Amino acid sequence: MTANPSFNVLLVEDEPADAHLVRLAFEEGRLLACLHHVGDGVEAFTFLQREGMHADAPAPDVILLDLNMPRMDGREFLRRVKADPQLRAIPVVVLTTSDAESDLAAVYSLGAAGYIVKPLDVDEFISKVRAIGEYWITMVRLPAR
Repeated sequence: MTANPSFNVLLVEDEPADAHLVRLAFEEGRLLACLHHVGDGVEAFTFLQREGMHADAPAPDVILLDLNMPRMDGREFLRRVKADPQLRAIPVVVLTTSDAESDLAAVYSLGAAGYIVKPLDVDEFISKVRAIGEYWITMVRLPAR
């Protein structure tokens, strides 16, 4: 199956191995979406604002966000996205290693649409990401842009 260019997922993840597993989950699950990857919150904002090398970037339908990253972490990124009238409607799903209740409460209070703890087992990680993709791509109806 080929990717559906009308559904775009922005992955904000600094760990190359985790980014690879997310991409693998999308490929193995035959999820009909274009997955775009950036390494931190600063680059994600460049992507969202279509600046520099991301001048032709599509508007994402969903953002998968790691919390602990250099330069701008996921909490600050989420805070800025939800404060921006042009971006706040984009669902942001946190995909993190943190199982801390304080992180969970903080990101939901900032407007996250979901909070998924990354499993340590590779097969379980791929399965969870595939389920996230299936939910947002095939089940949820998002507003037109």
